[in-house]
Amino acid sequence: MADNRRWWALVVIALAQLMVVLDMTIVNIALPSAQADLNMSDANRQWVITAYTLAFGGLLLLGGRISDLAGRKTTFMIGLLGFAGASALGGAATGQGMLFGARALQGVFAALLAPAALSLLATTFTEPKERAKAFGVFGAIVGAGAAIGLLAGGLLTEYLDWRWCLYVNVPIALVAFAGAWAILAPGGRHPDAHLDVPGALLGSGGMLALVYGFSEAASRGWDDGLVVTLLVAGVVLLAAFGVWQARARVPLLPMSVIKDRQRVGAFLTVLFVTVGMFGVFLFLTYYLQGVLGWSPLKTGLAYLPMTAAMIVGSTQIAARLLSRVPPRTLIVPGLLVAAGGLAIIAQVGVEPAYVSHVLPGMLMLGLGMSTAMMTSISLATGSVAPRDSGAASATFNTAQQVGGSIGTALLNTIAASATATYLTAHAGPGVDKRLLQAEATVHGFNVATWWAFGALLLAALIAGVVVNAERAPTPQGAGERTPEPVDTLG
Repeated sequence: MADNRRWWALVVIALAQLMVVLDMTIVNIALPSAQADLNMSDANRQWVITAYTLAFGGLLLLGGRISDLAGRKTTFMIGLLGFAGASALGGAATGQGMLFGARALQGVFAALLAPAALSLLATTFTEPKERAKAFGVFGAIVGAGAAIGLLAGGLLTEYLDWRWCLYVNVPIALVAFAGAWAILAPGGRHPDAHLDVPGALLGSGGMLALVYGFSEAASRGWDDGLVVTLLVAGVVLLAAFGVWQARARVPLLPMSVIKDRQRVGAFLTVLFVTVGMFGVFLFLTYYLQGVLGWSPLKTGLAYLPMTAAMIVGSTQIAARLLSRVPPRTLIVPGLLVAAGGLAIIAQVGVEPAYVSHVLPGMLMLGLGMSTAMMTSISLATGSVAPRDSGAASATFNTAQQVGGSIGTALLNTIAASATATYLTAHAGPGVDKRLLQAEATVHGFNVATWWAFGALLLAALIAGVVVNAERAPTPQGAGERTPEPVDTLG
């Protein structure tokens, strides 16, 4: 396997993953313009975001197993073409229904693409030092993707049109498709892999119910009948899924994937990290635009220092130390630094506080989170059997999606409740209503950010207790010489 081909493969894989990750935030800044253009109601506008995350999070386990069945390169390329087509459809939307459908279709193909990308990376780089470098780059992409999406959304919305926040995926996907065609070796399906249909129905149904329930909780409230029904149904279906997986001949999620202590620690860590992080990105965006009155472009630029910190954390700290020190000595300090950044951000007021609070908080957040996330990715996909690489990758992505959905719903609900309580407590004659509303909004953001701080501390505790490996795991098959290794590069 030629060195230059491996690293070019990393470029292709990282480009595809960047597209998937940034698409979760790039539309956020464009949403007000899209809402006005397509005459969406306030109640319906959330579906531009929810339709994507619902399909993506709900179908990830199925997408991971399909990549094991059909071959990772084939699944990867189908995902790229489908994502490009769905993006073009969304950009050309003439009504809200067409846009919602296109976003859901994007989520379907992202559920194919993301597990295939991560499993391709895991099976391509098996030598420990190279693997650390490759996962450092990939971790930086995963961590910085959300911030890059906000910057790109601001640029495209301000200088072109909101539709370009979707159209931009087409050239990215086509470039990645051409690179995959030219660089990645064919890589066949695993002969002993089969599609577990009952498991697919139970797992996907449970995930869809949970993600949908958490998404609706933000607007309907946690005691709403639909929300309660969805969450209960999701738990029941996933419990049935777990029982079935223990009995199935070829399970959708092999028990070996979740019986490994290190992988379980990585999955739980990522789950709670994203619970804390997704809501905070949203709050910071609203704070900068809604409270400080910044433009979409200026808001996007404000995230650049955090993006730079994420790249440093992944490529200069975690990648250099991963093969030398126990993983938890990277994850736990990284999460504590990130939590410290949230503690600083949680103290902002209505007056401009970017330099004094937001900037140092962002730098600590980016540095610590990327160090922890990159190490967790390596733990989650290392030492797994090649035939189950797609399932392990899908489980990691699922932990991210579920954590993001829970975090957005939970933190939004906490923020709204704290804001309402503040308004009630401070309302009165002679009070400047505009100033009071701003103070109440910031208070709500701060309360929710302290909850996010708690989520990161919990993630650090889990990593410190559960993850006990002396070194990052070496992938199965590393060092073995076979004439035609499956799913690697020629």
